[in-house]
Amino acid sequence: MISPNPNSPPKPSTYRYWFLRGILAAASIPALLLMSAFVGFAGLAREAGITLAQAVFMTGVVWALPAKVVLIGAILAGSSLPAAAFAVALSSVRLTPMVVALVPELRTERTRPWVLYLLSHFVAVTSWVLAMERVKHVPRDMRTVYYGGLGGSLVLANMVVVAIVYAIAGSLPPALSAALLLLTPMYFLTSLWGSARESASHVAMAFGLILGPLFHLWLPGFDLLAAGLIGGIGAYAIHRLMRARAPE
Repeated sequence: MISPNPNSPPKPSTYRYWFLRGILAAASIPALLLMSAFVGFAGLAREAGITLAQAVFMTGVVWALPAKVVLIGAILAGSSLPAAAFAVALSSVRLTPMVVALVPELRTERTRPWVLYLLSHFVAVTSWVLAMERVKHVPRDMRTVYYGGLGGSLVLANMVVVAIVYAIAGSLPPALSAALLLLTPMYFLTSLWGSARESASHVAMAFGLILGPLFHLWLPGFDLLAAGLIGGIGAYAIHRLMRARAPE
């Protein structure tokens, strides 16, 4: 399947093979969970007054789900364009370490920079986890093609999901429409809870679940900031206390 001469360019059939392998790699349980979250995003976008074309465009161009939720929140709050862009940028900064870790695994001496820039757009939690698990089994000169199939298929599939769910959401019963809105925060919560490596992360999320509704009543507009700051500091303090008391 791979050209026997390492100095000769791979055959087109080789590119197609690894591109299809990337698409097949996207068909996974994490991808299904991600799609369920985009089902919730489609309901959220419709309720926020975002048009079908805008929702699909946001899915393809912004891609990272938290950034889109932040953008819709900024639109609903009437924030200015620079403020909305700044909020989305802050939300997406968390992906920078993932890009830094993945790009060296994809790059070869002949890889063009624009290819890496393009593939960096596909980096999000789900695609990054799948790629870091499987790309080491892919020939290095085929890794960009492989990740292009993986990341591109995830983006395209969720654009289709958003379009379909948005189109049918208006005909759904109110209770089911409300359930769609809850899928997105439930996806975030379960993903963060399952990926947490230390108990401090679980404590921080528990604090957030308790403090969030309380601060929403006491400090509307600053509820998330206050709950995150106090909950994070409290979880860190408990973590340090437990480590200090742990036997050597």
